[in-house]
Amino acid sequence: MSVMALDEVPGFTLHKAEVDYDDDPDKGKGKGKKKSGGFQAMGLSAPVLKGILKMGYKIPTPIQRKTIPLIMDGRDVVAMAKTGSGKTGCFLIPMFEKLKQREAKAGGGARALILSPTRELAIQTYKFLKHLGRFMDLKSILVLGGDSMDSQFAAVHTLPDVIVATPGRFLHLCVEMDLKLSSVQYCVLDEADRLFEMGFGEQLTETIKRLPESRQMVLFSATLPKQMVDFATAGLCQPVLIRLDVESKIPDTLDLKYIYCRPAERYATLLVLLRDVIPSTAQTVIFAGTQHHVELISLMLTKAGVPNSHVYSGLDASARKINTAKFTHRKVNVLVVTDVAARGLDIPTLDYVINLHFPGKPKLFIHRVGRCARAGRSGTAYSIFSNDDIAHLIDLHMFLNRPLNLADRKTIGIVPPDTQETEHLLVQEYVTHVDLATAYRVSNNAYKQYFVTRPAASAASNKRAKNFKIDELGVLEDFLQGNTDPLDGGAKGKKTKKGKLMSITKAKAKGDAPKQEVKKVPTASSTVDADAFRNDFLARMKSYRPQATIFELNPKAHARELVAMTQKREADEAKIEKHKRKLAELDAEEQEKLNSKANENEGEQGPKRRKGATARDEEHFIAYQAKDAAEEDGYAIDNFARQANSAELSVVGDTAEGQRMHRQLQKWDRKKKKMVNVENPRAGKIRTEHGVWIAASYKTGRYDKWKERTKVDEKLMAEQAQASDDEGGEAGSSAVPIVQRQYPHTHWGRHNAKADLRKLRDLDLKTPEQIVKKRLEKETKQEREKAARLKNIQRKKRALAKRKGKGKGK
Repeated sequence: MSVMALDEVPGFTLHKAEVDYDDDPDKGKGKGKKKSGGFQAMGLSAPVLKGILKMGYKIPTPIQRKTIPLIMDGRDVVAMAKTGSGKTGCFLIPMFEKLKQREAKAGGGARALILSPTRELAIQTYKFLKHLGRFMDLKSILVLGGDSMDSQFAAVHTLPDVIVATPGRFLHLCVEMDLKLSSVQYCVLDEADRLFEMGFGEQLTETIKRLPESRQMVLFSATLPKQMVDFATAGLCQPVLIRLDVESKIPDTLDLKYIYCRPAERYATLLVLLRDVIPSTAQTVIFAGTQHHVELISLMLTKAGVPNSHVYSGLDASARKINTAKFTHRKVNVLVVTDVAARGLDIPTLDYVINLHFPGKPKLFIHRVGRCARAGRSGTAYSIFSNDDIAHLIDLHMFLNRPLNLADRKTIGIVPPDTQETEHLLVQEYVTHVDLATAYRVSNNAYKQYFVTRPAASAASNKRAKNFKIDELGVLEDFLQGNTDPLDGGAKGKKTKKGKLMSITKAKAKGDAPKQEVKKVPTASSTVDADAFRNDFLARMKSYRPQATIFELNPKAHARELVAMTQKREADEAKIEKHKRKLAELDAEEQEKLNSKANENEGEQGPKRRKGATARDEEHFIAYQAKDAAEEDGYAIDNFARQANSAELSVVGDTAEGQRMHRQLQKWDRKKKKMVNVENPRAGKIRTEHGVWIAASYKTGRYDKWKERTKVDEKLMAEQAQASDDEGGEAGSSAVPIVQRQYPHTHWGRHNAKADLRKLRDLDLKTPEQIVKKRLEKETKQEREKAARLKNIQRKKRALAKRKGKGKGK
């Protein structure tokens, strides 16, 4: 039964799949009929299908089912899919169908190019290509940064069909070897958003310029940043956008909760959440604005005794891998990240998400909280906001089409003041330590840069934010759930105040009866709600306006200050009355609106309201939109630009440099007396592996030196001469292994290569003059060797006679 259940899992390795892997058609006749809807129904060739089935794949994943037919039709595709959804097979299977078999003709080159952002991903793609295409007669090579360029020069000279590479080293090879790439038919950008995010935009642009216009482009990405949209619009031919496995909406099982605090108490609010609300065993991801905040929060949580790990884009690759593995393997349950670093993070068991800094765009908010409550699980997303974030909060609710009810304490509220004050004092103590003082100062400066570069809220939200009444916010119910009565087992989950709990405990300690305990507990009507009292007290303080100014307190009879204020009051008395009347009118209008809404709700069931007295001429009236605008919009063809605008998501960098580059560079023009745009100073430049910025067309000449050292041109000429020799016979066939032999880059290796080349030259037919000349050279060489040999014999004889004469004289 378990085997039958696994048959339907997409992309699952089936060890007992009922598929005939052998080429013998008679061997699998006794087996049942294959189910339709698998890879067999895609019209793949036999070698490709055999490689897929040998790896155990039977049913294509949703992204494969959607993209493979489009790519096989020759369309340019931009697909949005998460890591692990089978996207590698999406571009490898159509590539095998397109290339068919090996073509290693002289002057040719690679026919498929796959670019990956990192070495690890390129190696993974290369291994999968080898396994999946084991029955295809295709040659592929791997070009990675950090490897020997000499070996990569030699690999390119083998005329491969497929090149899997990282963009930086591949462009370096193209510049050094002057590769034209005119034979490339199929180009893939894997993890395209990370390619642009890591700064490979210039390398990709230079590489695309070398490709022919008839090539097919395929891009796979998890998100769709604006830079990638511009690249796809300019470099692709009528691309098709495919969106699968993308967080397009918030799950129903995800609870959104918002906590208001002052900007200085942001870290105290975070500590209260982690200690009092979120269980210590639950997996929690905290999103911060910059990498400096990530480091500060990690140090602060460690100081507070909360085990955690952190990840940001500037962290070393191995450290990022280790810190992420700690969280995924539950060594720690808190992970502090930035938006850029969390791009490839996929944790199915995530329970809580905390937005320490409120995101600037609603789509970014959905991208953050969408990692929680997956696969039918429930989750909670807490968002901490302050006065600077109110407009963005209103923008988010307008985007989600949800009401923002300040009286709903299940959704929005504040932290209990006494608890927050206690944690705030601890935070103030933490930041005085030596290891946190510098990080705290740097993070404060980083927040100013983050606040400037964050996308601004809409004008309507900013207008509504001025009327946002913070005083109406009460304590969020989540903070009161921890104060349940541990003595009462039946009242589980019931919220009680600390004062009530203490009174009950004291009564039980005195030995009173249960009935008396109930009587001693004051009822809700007789007690004073602390939150309501505090809000009322603060409102009265805020609305208090003294009748006299500070200059008029205890004045003398004819004091200068008193005379000045008296004259000022007499001059501005009319303005003051006008301002008071305006405030009264605004309050009256607001009250009238509330009353009208209430009347509308009550009158929905009653008779309809009569139409207005004003009428318009329908014959000559021109509306802002056509009558069939909605219908035409529904029938409109969705082009890439239209779809990309709805799917676009740009993430601001978590470093100061990335945030500055996100904004358009401008400078002050003294002649025009205004700010003008400045071209990017790094346009047309690429960053080397050593971190140096050089021109994209910079050539070092290493390839020419390699050719001179290995004598590649001479070998090629010898091969061509050998191939054109029709009468070479057995001699020609015996010389083939000599040409294909690989020589080491040493003195003796170069000597042996030259000797083999001389042997190849001797195989050619010679004229009589060449034969006579060679015989004369041989005779001259033999006579010279004979004379030298006789001369050595005479010298030895003389030396021996001299030695004998000395012996006789003694």
